[in-house]
Amino acid sequence: MLIWFAALAPVLVAEVFRSPMIDYRVVLLGSLLPLVEVLIGPFVLHTLAAPVATMAVVMAATSGARLRRRRWLGLPIGMFFHLLLDGVWTDSSLFWWPFFGVRFGSGRLPEFDRPLAVLVVLELLGLAAAVWGWKRYDLRDRANLDLLRTTGQLDRAVLR
Repeated sequence: MLIWFAALAPVLVAEVFRSPMIDYRVVLLGSLLPLVEVLIGPFVLHTLAAPVATMAVVMAATSGARLRRRRWLGLPIGMFFHLLLDGVWTDSSLFWWPFFGVRFGSGRLPEFDRPLAVLVVLELLGLAAAVWGWKRYDLRDRANLDLLRTTGQLDRAVLR
């Protein structure tokens, strides 16, 4: 499951926050970051502790640097959206780690704890969200696409 997170998290963040100043590339990165655990199994990145700790680090590291803070807050926001889209919140021992013990849940990643047909449907929904976002944010317009690619931002006019 890659498109599900990569497309849906930035689109949802754009629709919820409607901020032209968020770096949506960093949101995308944050939404994909927990997938590195595919190699080692569920661990800290699939817990609520990870985005909370990441947000604390971003806030502390960017004190007095408002523009850098605005950019890097996209990382924990993307991580929060990964947890939401992944349904990690349904596994309380993993989501609330370490409050319910130090074990990391079932030992399987939520991304792959679904039937193959469900994974395919989620990827197709992610693809649909990507197409919808492409049209919604007028990324066919070269200027809008260049703005997103170079700064990670969306034009204020397309967020209305």
